[in-house]
Amino acid sequence: MDRGVIVKVAGPLVVAEGLGTAKMYDLVRVGAQGLMGEIIEMRRDRASIQVYEETEGLGPGDPVEATGAPLSVELGPGLLESVYDGVQRPLDELERLAGAFLARGVSAPGLNRDKRWEFVATATVGSRVSGGQIVGTVAENVVIEHRVMVPPRSPARSRSSRPGATP
Repeated sequence: MDRGVIVKVAGPLVVAEGLGTAKMYDLVRVGAQGLMGEIIEMRRDRASIQVYEETEGLGPGDPVEATGAPLSVELGPGLLESVYDGVQRPLDELERLAGAFLARGVSAPGLNRDKRWEFVATATVGSRVSGGQIVGTVAENVVIEHRVMVPPRSPARSRSSRPGATP
């Protein structure tokens, strides 16, 4: 991961240098609190970053760390059970972590990592599957059923997710 430093702050726009291998649209963590931002312009090792939180207190010399991944959201069961901010942070979980007035830099996964969902396989172990094929389903509730599909352009074989598991 690239590490750089802030050279300029203008409202939600932060300019940092030293991010030579970072790319456009990469997610970055800005300042000591790790505020979430996205690279919106690159010129050699200098990045213009849109920060999605209040930038008060940031200044030249503060650290910026590139994650090497684009800003993205998670899709899956549980998505429709929560209320999110604009970058898929679940507001109920943030309130539990930081109180009614959210602190800067607080973060939580978009989907609950502890909740388990029942997967119903539609493909058998060892069968040939291809991109776009449905290999199983997960019911989020009585109305919504998620279909689990093989990624596009991915020839593969259906296999057990755990040793000894059966479909």
